[in-house]
Amino acid sequence: MTDVTSAKSARRSHHWRRDLVELAAMFTAVAVADAIANLVGHGPDGPFLLVASAVTLVATAAFHTWWAHRHSHAPPPGTPAAREPGKAETTGSAHTSAGTGPRETVLWRMRTTVRDTPGSLAALCTALAGQGVDILTLQTHPLADGTVDEFLLRAPAGLQAPDLTHGIAEAGGRDTWIERADAHDLVDTPTRVLGLATRTALDAAELPLALRQLLGRCTIRSRPALSLTGRPTGDLPPVEGVLEETVMHLRDPNGGALTVERPYLPFTPTEFARARALVELDARLGPRVPRSHDVLTLPEGNEIIVRRADQSDVEAALAMHERCSDRTLSLRYHGPVGDADRYLNHLLSPRYGRTLTVQTASGQLVALGHLLWDGDETEVALLVEDAWQRRGIGSELLGRLVGLAAEAGCASVYAVTQASNTGMVAAMRGLGLPLDYQIEEGTMVVTARLDTAPARPASRYEQIDR
Repeated sequence: MTDVTSAKSARRSHHWRRDLVELAAMFTAVAVADAIANLVGHGPDGPFLLVASAVTLVATAAFHTWWAHRHSHAPPPGTPAAREPGKAETTGSAHTSAGTGPRETVLWRMRTTVRDTPGSLAALCTALAGQGVDILTLQTHPLADGTVDEFLLRAPAGLQAPDLTHGIAEAGGRDTWIERADAHDLVDTPTRVLGLATRTALDAAELPLALRQLLGRCTIRSRPALSLTGRPTGDLPPVEGVLEETVMHLRDPNGGALTVERPYLPFTPTEFARARALVELDARLGPRVPRSHDVLTLPEGNEIIVRRADQSDVEAALAMHERCSDRTLSLRYHGPVGDADRYLNHLLSPRYGRTLTVQTASGQLVALGHLLWDGDETEVALLVEDAWQRRGIGSELLGRLVGLAAEAGCASVYAVTQASNTGMVAAMRGLGLPLDYQIEEGTMVVTARLDTAPARPASRYEQIDR
């Protein structure tokens, strides 16, 4: 309050003195003008000189007014408009297009380890800024002997990965890992984790996929507690899990174990805690499979129901196996089927993939389609009861399974069959996708690349909403 009052008093004192000076200057000017008028007016050219003086004064006053108005609106010195008067708008546009306009950039994901000391992160940020790199997101993973900083970066397209890592190393980063990112990585971590938790809560089959999307490029394997012969498959990890550098061992809530491996980059305790949280969520919710279904009408008029299957369908699936011929079973399982019940318990478990079943209006199960998670790859397999073959049911199931694989982010699916199984080969060709064939000793592996697959293939049959 004192400073404000002092400032007002100073302004009043300044105005009073300026008014006094201007009044004295005005009296002086009048006296001088009167003396000059008396001197000139009595001369021979007095009237002409007075008129010329008046014109000169008016012109001078007009010039002074224009000059004062121009400089009161002039831009600050040093700006482009100040350097080139009259071209402010044009110069600014050229500057935007040449210097600050859109430039070609790429996205990088980078992880590096720094000492847990004040200023270490600031040094990294300064090094990135010096290379023209914009930091979009940042996560920190505390370790016992330092901190892992994970960045999502937008860098100039001309900046190469070795140059980027070299700058980070000079700023104190070590064990730096970098790879190209895409637009999917722009989602912040809390949003991505919540989305994965929601998917896991709705469907037990989503847990392996959620772990893969949470942890990046990794291999996930499920090991049942018992083998097909009924013997234990090995010691199970503790409930809290085990972290070993690049490998996680987690207790599967459905029994058995989940192994997550990422050889190119060690897991951090933070990532391990997130993975355990998803597994704990799955365990608390118990077995669950979406119960939605589609009713389709075959060309001959029969109605069939396509829905997700789980281990509650084992008895109906066994009954279908008993109605199938030996040839149909051998084409599906590549040999005789001795313990179909154990195969089916594994195949129908949502932990190992997704299974679609086709049943008639009376409730009889007549076809099964499996989408099986096989480490980094995905397998598809079909079994259609003999009496319902050659009606397009296998192709319908295969198209839906491929759509599920595409939604899960799988790059390809493969089918293992006998070279003589023309029905399966025709169904794979009917997908309209790029196919690779490998044949060895009568066994054929057909791989379909899903980079051009539709998210939800159209059905060949009329669908009835119920």
